Amino acid sequence: MSRLKTAIIAIAAIIASIATAVAADSKSAGIQFAELTHDFGTVQEKNGPVSHTFKFTNTGNAPLVIISAKTSCGCTKPSFPKQPIQPGDSSEITVTYNPDGRPGEFDKSVTVRTNVKGRDRKVALRLLGTVIPRQ
Repeated sequence: MSRLKTAIIAIAAIIASIATAVAADSKSAGIQFAELTHDFGTVQEKNGPVSHTFKFTNTGNAPLVIISAKTSCGCTKPSFPKQPIQPGDSSEITVTYNPDGRPGEFDKSVTVRTNVKGRDRKVALRLLGTVIPRQ
């Protein structure tokens, strides 16, 4: 009976170890933005660059890392946190658009790459508007 009890305890310990390892592997960051698109409406070219702040939350159970934020052109510049965002915490990405020499409508994107697992690894943010040229 003693051997059977020892074997049962050993099997239970192995199962517990496997369950712990699986649970550790299932930890992942998550990201949820308050909005994905911002429309500036009309902006005056003479007034210079305009910025918008996109707020987001780490909805996962592991630290969220923003790996990169790539823009669709040189007229748009993102600023993002370099440190990990802990589960449940919020942060922001500020995107600045320079309308100088770009009259007319614009539709610019920023692709945010994160450490989130799966298809939500990349998120596209958009800035829209119309530039009124200098007189």
